[in-house]
Amino acid sequence: MAEELALLVADVFEAAGALRRAGEALAGAEGQTQARWQLMSVVSEESLPVARAARRLGAARQGVQRIANELVRDGLAEFRDNPDHRTSSMLALTPSGRRALEAITARAEVAHRAMGEGIAQADLATLRALLRRLTEQTDQWAEAEAEAGTGAEAGGAKRGSRSRAATDRLPE
Repeated sequence: MAEELALLVADVFEAAGALRRAGEALAGAEGQTQARWQLMSVVSEESLPVARAARRLGAARQGVQRIANELVRDGLAEFRDNPDHRTSSMLALTPSGRRALEAITARAEVAHRAMGEGIAQADLATLRALLRRLTEQTDQWAEAEAEAGTGAEAGGAKRGSRSRAATDRLPE
């Protein structure tokens, strides 16, 4: 069992690398990066403080802040007042940002159809369910290890914390 899981982990990392490269190509065709695409996707449903967007992405706040600043500089996003917190502005897409996200998403839909060619929808659904279960169990293990003080860190965002609409557009 442990050996099969180790092989699965290696396969998942390999698939993640291939998907990351594909995501960069898709975003790059629209003059964006995958990181910018992911951040635009996360704030597409609702404006969010950068710290919350970073948690949803499982990324460092400082890195997400840098990307947010770039999006604002390029007119794809804007900072809005946060009614709940004076010093933590909300990041929101501008109409230009929405158009950019829609263009990348359209390219991704075509790519996803090609990538999924010959794979039954039921198989994809089963794989997604198994990966979510493995992720949840891995997070639980890491949290228990962190609480026990054994050195493993739970860190990062909870997988289920992203909105379904935003998650469906992320090139994972």
